[in-house]
Amino acid sequence: MTEPNFLTDVYPAPQTLPEEEISGPRRFFNRELSWLAFNWRVLEEADNPRVPLLERVRFVSISAGNLDEFYTVRVAGLRGLAHEGKGSLSDDGRTAAEQLALINADARALMLEQQQAWQAMKSELEAAGVHVVTRAGLTEADRAFLDEYFLSQVFPILSPLAIDPAHPFPFIANEGISLALQMKRERDGNVLRALLPIPGQIDRFVRLPGESGQIRFLPLEELLLLHVHALFPGYRLMGSCTFRILRDSDLEVEEEAEDLVREFETALKRRRRGEVVRLQLSVGAPEDLRSEIVEHLRVSEDEIVEVRGMIGLVRLKELVVDERRDLQWPPFSPRVPERVQDHEGDMFAAIRQKDMLLHHPYETFDMVIRFLAQAARDPNVVAIKQTLYRTSNESPIVDALCEAAENGKSVTALVELKARFDEAANIRQSRKLERSGAHVIYGFINYKTHAKISTVVRREGERLVTYTHFGTGNYHPITARIYTDLSLFTCDAALGRDATKVFNYVGGYAEPEGMENLAISPLSLKKRILDGLAAEAEHARAGRPAQVWVKLNSLIEPDVIDALYDASRAGVRIDLVIRGICGLRPGVAGLSETIRVKSIVGRFLEHSRIVCFGNGQGLPSKQARVYISSADWMGRNLNRRVETLVECTNPTVKAQIVEQIMAANLRDEAQSWVLRADGTFARPDLSQIENPFNCHRFFMENPSLSGRGSAGASDVPELTHSDD
Repeated sequence: MTEPNFLTDVYPAPQTLPEEEISGPRRFFNRELSWLAFNWRVLEEADNPRVPLLERVRFVSISAGNLDEFYTVRVAGLRGLAHEGKGSLSDDGRTAAEQLALINADARALMLEQQQAWQAMKSELEAAGVHVVTRAGLTEADRAFLDEYFLSQVFPILSPLAIDPAHPFPFIANEGISLALQMKRERDGNVLRALLPIPGQIDRFVRLPGESGQIRFLPLEELLLLHVHALFPGYRLMGSCTFRILRDSDLEVEEEAEDLVREFETALKRRRRGEVVRLQLSVGAPEDLRSEIVEHLRVSEDEIVEVRGMIGLVRLKELVVDERRDLQWPPFSPRVPERVQDHEGDMFAAIRQKDMLLHHPYETFDMVIRFLAQAARDPNVVAIKQTLYRTSNESPIVDALCEAAENGKSVTALVELKARFDEAANIRQSRKLERSGAHVIYGFINYKTHAKISTVVRREGERLVTYTHFGTGNYHPITARIYTDLSLFTCDAALGRDATKVFNYVGGYAEPEGMENLAISPLSLKKRILDGLAAEAEHARAGRPAQVWVKLNSLIEPDVIDALYDASRAGVRIDLVIRGICGLRPGVAGLSETIRVKSIVGRFLEHSRIVCFGNGQGLPSKQARVYISSADWMGRNLNRRVETLVECTNPTVKAQIVEQIMAANLRDEAQSWVLRADGTFARPDLSQIENPFNCHRFFMENPSLSGRGSAGASDVPELTHSDD
């Protein structure tokens, strides 16, 4: 059969809209609804027959976890604005209250679909030998096992809590799940209401012994209900329900704080007691229990979600067990770049040869760790500077920095305390670094430092050489296994000087002068993007090829979107790969008819940020201007964070980005969705495509060019951007 070309056949003809929608706020999609649309795409993977069964379970868990965070941060913020009756309109012209109403309807539909996806999957899991059972399905042997398990592993950490005038309603932590119980004392009929918080520190699913080839789990709440008699002797269970809460988790930090670390420690305590923004409650709860919970948590009816199914779907990830690798993605081992192997693992020698761009997770993040570990032990290294936005709890990056400081090297660590949900971990890491003798700086109180930079200064003969690493992702070895990101290693002197100026800027607050290659937020990055788009528009007006390729996680900054619209009106061909939020409305006549937007959702989480300008030659071309960045095109990244935009000038690195990475992303069919002018997404009918191209598989099978691979655009099915 003839394979349709996804890039040309899926896109509809440009849509004509009224003039007021082209020039007014409706030229933007709403940020919150666009994020929900992304999470719908994540959930759709749970119904994708090409995805292994346990990975589909994981997608339900990811979708649920994403939605939890959305409520604790975005919905919480809008809720505060709506209650206060103030706040500016969104870019698409809606008040906070209007947005909350739209979010509520869409999120409830999404939560219902999550439950339906899980229920549909359970029968498939059972057929595959993975069972989630209830109390009714237990054997006598199961009960004997569970009696012992309950007494030894669960009972010691439970805290059953009566609810009466002498026992006020207890505090329930964010994301906390509890059983509410209604019981009657057998000797006199007295009624007792109680809460049983389900400990988050132990597994939500209890693994049961079973026959070979069969895996069986019992939800923890079922185990607790089975043993209520042990917790409340002399009482009989009359009714129960399960509930889970989400609290406002945004941090407010005093800008004039004298001690930033102490202020964050105080703010973290306030976060734990944030107001409840969502209550999930099992369907059919006894009315008096329901009323008690609602009254004490102070939630309104529109903040209550009654659930017919499992509460806390995010914990489904516990079902993805190692012994059923046959129900998961095939094993994949990241590559060690051949160039590093040629130099017997010497990172500095490999970088001296020429700039090297690694594509994670296809090429191992261990090279970043090796870069710093080698620097820590190298007697010729005199100084290391490092940004830390998010990293793992037991971080080999932090360990290498500590070792370097203990070895007498000058180590400066820029730790971002404002990395959401990692604040406490970053405080711990900063104290560990200080104990080792490193200089720890925290940057600006009103800007997050989101840039990913590491510099190593090495004495080579009579001179000092600066080796620099710029990344698009965090220095986090765990997330680096599933996030697609880029690592640029260079000993280019100009880039080394620029990187040092960034550290001086954040540590000393003096704006850098004479930046040679690097553009940074909030000073020059946005202008560099706008200038690049304006230059492409001029090429188009002059009749020269004009083309832009961009890959981001989010695109919502109004000035940049308007610049993209202006470039489109001038005739610039623009392809955008936007994983998540997109405020740009593509394919609208007279506004964006030359702009195409796609989203890739698959095995790995797309996270790299890339910008390619054709520079009057179109794409791909050797004259293209090619950048990697730590920044998405959002107001916070371009205006309120310290971010980097690095121009790649090495021909091999440029070819790798344009002809390999971007070409494959744009050609992907197997994992792609295309954004339409009305805000809906379409994906190709894969049943009509022989061997749909999968960019993740392509990258797993082909080494990167600068790592010594050879696959490029000629190995990717032909890229087109025609009007046919």
